[in-house]
Amino acid sequence: MPVALLALTLSAFAIGTTEFVIVGLVPTIAQDLGVSLPSAGLLVSLYALGVAVGAPVLTALTGRWQRKNVLMTIMSLFVIGNLLAWMAPGYNSLIMARILTGLAHGVFFSIGSTIATGLVSKDKEASAIAIMFTGLTVALVTGVPLGTWIGQSFGWRATFMVVAALGLIALVGSALLVPKNLKQAPPARIAQQLKVLTQPRLLLVYAMTAVGYGGTFTAFTFLAPILEQVSGFESGAIGLIMLVYGVSVAIGNIWGGRLADRLGPIKALNIIFAALALILLVFTFTAVHPVAAVLTILVWGAFAFGNVPGLQVYVVQLAEKYTPEAVDVASGLNIAAFNVGIALGSVLGGVIIEGMSLMDTAWIGALIVLLALVLTRFSGALDKRAEARAA
Repeated sequence: MPVALLALTLSAFAIGTTEFVIVGLVPTIAQDLGVSLPSAGLLVSLYALGVAVGAPVLTALTGRWQRKNVLMTIMSLFVIGNLLAWMAPGYNSLIMARILTGLAHGVFFSIGSTIATGLVSKDKEASAIAIMFTGLTVALVTGVPLGTWIGQSFGWRATFMVVAALGLIALVGSALLVPKNLKQAPPARIAQQLKVLTQPRLLLVYAMTAVGYGGTFTAFTFLAPILEQVSGFESGAIGLIMLVYGVSVAIGNIWGGRLADRLGPIKALNIIFAALALILLVFTFTAVHPVAAVLTILVWGAFAFGNVPGLQVYVVQLAEKYTPEAVDVASGLNIAAFNVGIALGSVLGGVIIEGMSLMDTAWIGALIVLLALVLTRFSGALDKRAEARAA
C-alpha cells in the first residue's frame, strides 16, 4: 500500500475526532461560555448541517477540479476552522468555526474513497478504502476520549488546537505524498444528480438513515451531562467512558458489516434498529446506576453505529438499480442524510431538555428509532413486491 494512504488516514482521524469530541465537552463549553446545554448541543447539530451541505453541494461544485487540489483546499479549510474554534472569543464565533469545519468534513469523505482507490491497483481498491476509514474508527476509540480529556484538563480550546495541529500534519503529508495525476471519473451531470433526489426508493432510504441515526443523537449529544448529573460521574471520568463507547463502536461497525453481508441489508437493519430502540429505552432506567449505565453504553455503541454499513450497502444497491449513472452521488447523499439525522436529533434533544428532562431524550430517541424500523420494514416489503413482479 502506498505511503500516501497514511496522509488520508491521518486526515480521517483528525476529522472524526473533531466531529464527535464535542459530545464529551458539551457541559464544559456550556459552563465556560455561559450558555445552556441545548445551546451547546447546537455545536453538534450545526457541524452536522455543515457536513450535510458540504458533501453534495461542494463536491458537485468541485467536480472538475483535480482531486489533489480539492484535498489540499478542504484540509486547509479544516485547519482554519479548528484554529478559529481555538481562538473563538464567544459562542457565536465558535458556531461559525464549527460550520466551516463541517463543510470541509463533508467534501473529504465524498472524495476520500475516490482518492484512495486512485492510489492503488484495481485488486487493492477495497483494502485502500478500508485503511482510510480506519482513521475514523481509531478516532472514535482514541481521538475522542483523548480530546475529551485534554478539553477537561486544559480547557476545551486546547482540544481544537491539537486537532488543528493534526490537520496541519495531514495537510503537509498530503502535499508531499499524494500524486497530482490521480484518475478521475467524469462528474455526474446536474440532471443525473437531480434524478437521485426524485427517486422515491432512494428518498425512503435517506429517511431511514436520517431517522435511525437521529434517534441515537437525541440522547447521545447530551451523554456527558447525563453521566454527570444523572449517573453521578465526575467530569474526569467522561473521557474513559467515551473510550468504552469508542471500542464498542469499532466492534459494532465490523459486526454490522458482516451481518449485512450474511443476511442482506434489510434483515440486518431490522435487527439493529429493533435492538437500538430497546437499548435506548433501557438506558432511561439504567442511567441512574453508574455500573449499569456504563454497561448499557457499551452495548449502545455497538448498535448505534452498526447500522452504517447496511445503510450504505443498501443505498448503493438501490442506486445501481434505479440511478446507475449516479451511484456515487446517491452514496454521497446518504452521508448527508446521516448528518441531517445528527443535526435534527441534536436539536430535538435540546428541545426535550428545555421542556422536559435530560433522561426523556433516551426514550423519545427509542421511539424515533422505532420509526426507522417501520420505514425499513416498508422498504423491504417494496423490494419483495418488485422481485415478485419481475419474476
